[in-house]
Order: sequence, then C-alpha cells, then structure tokens
Amino acid sequence: MAQETERKAMLSVAEALAFMAAAARPVSDVELVDTMHANGRVLAVAQTSTLNVPERDNTQMDGYAVRALDCASGAASLPVSQRIAAGHVGLPLQPGTAARIFTGALIPAGADCVVMQEQCVLNEGVVTIHHAPQAGEWVRRQGEDIRAGSVILEAGRRLRSQEMGLAASVGLAQLPVLRKLRVALFSTGDELAMPGQPLPPGAVYNSNRFTLRGLLENLGCEIHDLGIVPDTLDATRAVLRQAAQGSDLIITSGGVSVGEEDHIKPAVEAEGRLNLWQIAVKPGKPLAFGEVEQTFFVGLPGNPVSSFVTFLLFVRPFVLRLQGVTGNVAPRSYRLAAAFERLKADRRNEFLRAKINDDGALELFANQSSGVLTSTVWGDGLIDCPPGLSIARGDLLRFIPFNELLY
Repeated sequence: MAQETERKAMLSVAEALAFMAAAARPVSDVELVDTMHANGRVLAVAQTSTLNVPERDNTQMDGYAVRALDCASGAASLPVSQRIAAGHVGLPLQPGTAARIFTGALIPAGADCVVMQEQCVLNEGVVTIHHAPQAGEWVRRQGEDIRAGSVILEAGRRLRSQEMGLAASVGLAQLPVLRKLRVALFSTGDELAMPGQPLPPGAVYNSNRFTLRGLLENLGCEIHDLGIVPDTLDATRAVLRQAAQGSDLIITSGGVSVGEEDHIKPAVEAEGRLNLWQIAVKPGKPLAFGEVEQTFFVGLPGNPVSSFVTFLLFVRPFVLRLQGVTGNVAPRSYRLAAAFERLKADRRNEFLRAKINDDGALELFANQSSGVLTSTVWGDGLIDCPPGLSIARGDLLRFIPFNELLY
C-alpha cells in the first residue's frame, strides 16, 4: 500500500517539466554588450536592420559582367572594358563590351548577368564567351538576404555564433541582452572530498561539483560556488540563507532523500517552501524544487549519473526560461533502432545512456547504475524509455543526443 501511495504521489516527467516552466520568472535587467562578446546571451530587444544585405546587386562568381542580349549566340567575343574588384565601383557598362569582375564586386550599371570565368577565354583584351547566359545569372540581388526595416533577431533568442555574425552583417556593434543568471551551487555530504586531497576511508571525490559547474558554464550562468556543506540541518539551513542572497537560483546535489543524514528537504521547508519533490524518472527520482527567500531552489540527487541526467532533463530548460529564452527549449530527438534488447520494463520513465554505432543504431551501456559516471562519457545521449516499455532489437526508440542537452 505504501508503494502504491508513493507511485501516485510521483509526478511524470512531463508534469514536472510543465510545473517548473509555469513557475519560472525570467530575469528582466538589461545590459548593452559588444556584439563580439554576446555569445550565449539572451537578446532583450528585437533587432531591426537599417540596410539591405547585399546593399546592391553583386556577383556570386569570378567572371565577366555582360548583357545577356550581347551573348545570345553562345560564342560572343567582347572587348574587356574594365576590371572590377570587390570593394570598388565600376563604370557603366557599354553595350557590346564585358567587365572583368570578381566575387562580391558590385554589378556595373548596364550589365544584367555574370558569366563564370570557366566558360570564357581571354585573348589580348577580348573575351570569348562560350555560353548563352540568362538575365540575372550569378547575380546576388540587393536585399535578397536582408531587407532594410526587417526584424533579423527576435527578443528572447539565445545568441550563438551565427546570430552574432548576422548582427555584425548589418552593422550592429552592440546588442541589448538580459543579464546573466546568478546561480549558487553547493554539495552536501560528509563523505565528499576534493580532488587533490587525500581520500579518507569511506570517502568519495566530489565529481558533481565539477559536472554541475561545467553544465552551468555551458549555459552562460554566473556561478557562486559555496563548496561542500556538512551533513547537519543547521549548516544546511545557514548555507541556504547565504545562497539566497543575490542569487536567482540555488542548485544542490545530495541530501534530497529521506534518510537521517538527508537534510535538504527539511532545511528548504524551514527556510522557504518545497513545491515538488519526487518524479517518476530513472535515474533520479528524488528531485526537490521550491523557493528560499524568493530565490528558486533545485535539489538534485547525489548519485553522479542521477545528478547529471536530472540537470539535463529538468534544470536546463528551467535555467533557459529564467534567462529569458522564449522559444522552444525542449531538446530535439530522433527515432533510431535498438541494437540490443531489454525485456525487463520499469514503472518509471527511464533515460538510458546509449551511443550510436557505425550502422546508425543504438547500443546500450552495459551498466545503467546511477553511480556509473563512465556511461555519460562513453555515450552519445539518452534513450527516453517510457514507463512499462520493454525493448526488442530493431525497435525504434526516442534518442536525445547530448549535444542537444548540454547548451
């Protein structure tokens, strides 16, 4: 009966994601940054181009600018009247002549097409054109990429290298972005030691601190690392109060279960409120979500794979919403065939570490324990295995690559 009650109390993955998304309050402070340094930031205000790109008609090829009518025979010989390089403006083209032209150069007035140089033979200032071009051939038209007055980047977009390049292409030297999300991070557990320190009997090195810092850095967060907190209720409450000062989000690892040495749940309930606790997910059933002094709180499991996977599934989309991202934050997934069988189904939604083999099928890491961190390095991503699903070889499965989850 107790197991049945627990099952009913647990939220599904979809329910937990929807709950957290609805609770998110995006940051609102705006700052102006150089476009060169805008990578990973979230655009606060839509950006409009003040110019056409290209600014004027130009050539896509090295070759000869001509009038199509003058080359209709397919073997026209025309005197070359000028040479036009990119960044230079040519003279108007006279009928019956050709202009030597190079990629990116402006099309001279009077020309209506370009013939690529491979279709031409130059001899003593006369070019013979072995082609009958059409008007507009190899011409990049004014404004065909961007029209003056058009919106090129929407507010709420997370900027990548290509958005930075697009902004630069219309002359935007600075961009208004939302400030960085401030995240406080700490781990709980008397058994934790830091790499470089001696490892006492029964202790383990704190891998979660490194994994979670890296994940938050990938998302462009400003991190306040509070280290390792002793396993006492008073210490946990004190560091929660400290973490809430000046932070938008607190993230912890460990101490979210119900053992006598697990103090996160009672500490959060004493200092704030807990809105969500258990999710029907494997790895990672215990996941605490709430607030401490108006600062959001997420408590992740202590097992390293559970901490990693639950961050990717639940914290990543929540962080993106807090950062002000307005578009779809769900990762893309793909249907790929299983190169294995797994006949034992689980009652929870499992996320299995897997890799894509040379045949494009999914191979499963042999040990799916929540403590086997090597599976996250070996794998290419996660198989989303719904509750109660057994897997036969060849079944099509939903696969989420890590490169969709890490940024």
